[in-house]
Amino acid sequence: MSPLQAALAAHLPIAPVLLPLAAGIVLLALRRAPLALQRAVSVLALLLLLALDVALWLQVQGGAPVVYALGNWPVPVGIVLVADRLAAWMLLVTALVALGALLHALHGEDAHGPHFHVLFQWQLFGLDGAFLTGDLFNLFVFFEVLLLASYGLLLHGGGRLRTRAGLHYVVLNLLGSTLFLFAVGTLYGVAGTLNMADLAVRLPLLPQADWPLLRSALLVLLVVFALKAALLPLSLWLPAAYGNTGAGVAALLAVMTKVGAYAILRVHIMLLGGSVLAGWVQPWLLALALATVAAGAAGTLAATSLRQQTGHLIVLSMGTLLLGFALDTPQSLAAGLYYLPHSVFVSAALFLLADLLVRTRGAAADGFGPAPAMPQRGLLAALFLVLAVNVAGLPPLSGFVGKFMLLQAALGQPHWIWVWAVVLGGGLATLVALSRSGTSLFMRVLPADAATASALPRSLLPAAGLLAALGVGMALAAGPLSAAATAVAQQIAQPQGYLHAVLGAER
Repeated sequence: MSPLQAALAAHLPIAPVLLPLAAGIVLLALRRAPLALQRAVSVLALLLLLALDVALWLQVQGGAPVVYALGNWPVPVGIVLVADRLAAWMLLVTALVALGALLHALHGEDAHGPHFHVLFQWQLFGLDGAFLTGDLFNLFVFFEVLLLASYGLLLHGGGRLRTRAGLHYVVLNLLGSTLFLFAVGTLYGVAGTLNMADLAVRLPLLPQADWPLLRSALLVLLVVFALKAALLPLSLWLPAAYGNTGAGVAALLAVMTKVGAYAILRVHIMLLGGSVLAGWVQPWLLALALATVAAGAAGTLAATSLRQQTGHLIVLSMGTLLLGFALDTPQSLAAGLYYLPHSVFVSAALFLLADLLVRTRGAAADGFGPAPAMPQRGLLAALFLVLAVNVAGLPPLSGFVGKFMLLQAALGQPHWIWVWAVVLGGGLATLVALSRSGTSLFMRVLPADAATASALPRSLLPAAGLLAALGVGMALAAGPLSAAATAVAQQIAQPQGYLHAVLGAER
């Protein structure tokens, strides 16, 4: 490796954070420039980000996490970024779904305000920083960055329903941020550090007199992460917030709830699971995940529009995903990690499909009522069928593979019967709900003398098709992807490599 290649490799972990930050700054300077130029800069930055994420994924395949100490300050004093297989997995998923979301937003959604592309890039800045940071305080900072950007994106374009749902989202997340700050301050007061690797080493050594305060701080953290992950009963905000915003924004925000799941996995399971929390968090997480699947299934059945239904499907998928994390075995973690990108791609594609229906069905929009005959009804119905089969978990698509891995991992666990009953019941409810939705959307046609529907520009279809194809591709590449998810899960189950990379073997 040449000196230049070595330097690039050494600085690669910070590149996915700096690139969207710099792109947002450039786009802010170009806010009065022609929209075509802003679009070109935003798409180019996202393509470069995707290339960097692929390079980082290849770099961490050696096994050892890559640590980047900002300013070369020693750990745990300085700010540290850590790229391991889990972080690289999340970065790749985020960049892929962002590409589909941005391509769709270029067809008019980004024209409703001057700062769409700035906020979009800074949303990616916050997401990538949250996945790469190695300490809790900077996790809080990146949470705030991505939340601030999401506030602007959710309200982008205005409207009564969008503003009301967005304000609910803002208030709840401000409350969550306050609790996050309280928990971080308490942890620092007890342990004297916020570096996650250093916390994993220090917490088992704390005197028992500090354990009640420590447990309280970590319980508050779990509540904060559960709010971000939309776990019951903190999931009621999601269907309205995501269902009333722009389709491109909703597609990007499909990965937002996964940040909460990632934080639970990284902090409570990977790094602190072997400390004073051993056997304490998992029962709570398992019960909440089961209840979230049930609530999501009920909401899916009760929904009256495709956008609202997709919001409830995200809630259901979060419960399913966290079941894999709550079982806390390498097999269940691998199942959850495989299921995670599947749920992101399919949910995002459904939001984009809902927007296509809104544009072509006239006043009926994406509601489950009769509408004029659509010129591209066959194509849109085929896309809906692929997505419905996938999200319901029917073979042979990726939803089936992920749920099969999860059910197989649950066998032999104490609560396996509950996992099987809830996952299969949720899949049945999803199948029934989507069958009704498809019938209402594509087969209930108004008489021929009614107003005709609008034809869709062909350039609108590829974004939703891309995300749907990613879901199908996950099934075609199920072997390599499940092996990659297993490698990520093994690294999570054996955090010593992470601790050694960050702190050094002598610590």
